[in-house]
Amino acid sequence: MVRLAVIGVGRIGGEVAYLAASLGIADELVLFDTAPELLKAQVLDLKHTGLDVAISTDMNAVKEADLCIFSAGMPRNPSVKTRADLLLSNLPATRSCAGILKEFSGVLITVTNPMDINNYYLAKTTGIPRERCIGFGGQLDSARFGLALRERNINGHPSVLGEHGEHQVPVFSRLDVPVTTPLREEILRELQGSSMEVIRGKGGTVFGPALHLAHLARMVLRDTGEAAICSAVLDGEYGLDDCSLGVPVRIGREGIRQIEEWELDPWELDKMAEAGRFVSGLCRKAVT
Repeated sequence: MVRLAVIGVGRIGGEVAYLAASLGIADELVLFDTAPELLKAQVLDLKHTGLDVAISTDMNAVKEADLCIFSAGMPRNPSVKTRADLLLSNLPATRSCAGILKEFSGVLITVTNPMDINNYYLAKTTGIPRERCIGFGGQLDSARFGLALRERNINGHPSVLGEHGEHQVPVFSRLDVPVTTPLREEILRELQGSSMEVIRGKGGTVFGPALHLAHLARMVLRDTGEAAICSAVLDGEYGLDDCSLGVPVRIGREGIRQIEEWELDPWELDKMAEAGRFVSGLCRKAVT
């Protein structure tokens, strides 16, 4: 039996729970939210699907889950300029849920923004080893990068490292053709505003995050060993520490099996250093 816990069952958390059940990724769901009416409605909605999945709302059952997705807190809306601006709003929810996770023995995937800082905070305050703390965002950013490249007829595998936010680092040096600095900066600006287009139009992103999260959950629970871009707590990798940033990793049942260190070009190294300085500053604020 595979048990998946979701803390925060709003727009994305609820959709991931549904996808995990419908795709056969989990046999049992543990759902928790501080809004009782929302929690009740999500459980009932899932039961109405007729899917053969057990559902628990016992908070204590989270500790026994194989995988926990942390998606509690306020989502980004049109009035929130950047994900980092959500730190003060969402840190209380992260602090509160850290207590639930102190005896958690599975793999934790952090979604709540600012994701990189929350992932770092949970790794440092719960005692969960850094390899079992995975931040979600890089897969989604990389998919958006891929769309921008296809629109310009540029071939190659799209990967975005760095912060899941304004300081993201699209990797151009691994594409099939060279990309000029002006075009790199143009694409980066487009990526920085891509989620806000969706938020303004429908109130929040759902399909992209939820599907990529389901794929990431499958990688963990089925021990696939696949490569993905995820936020990992760094300890010298890429010359950075005291932060969590998007990097290429190998994923398995134990979480992050390996952090791969790619050779980046000077433009990418500069952007990665900027991301490290920005995120590590916020991480220090969060844990003090």
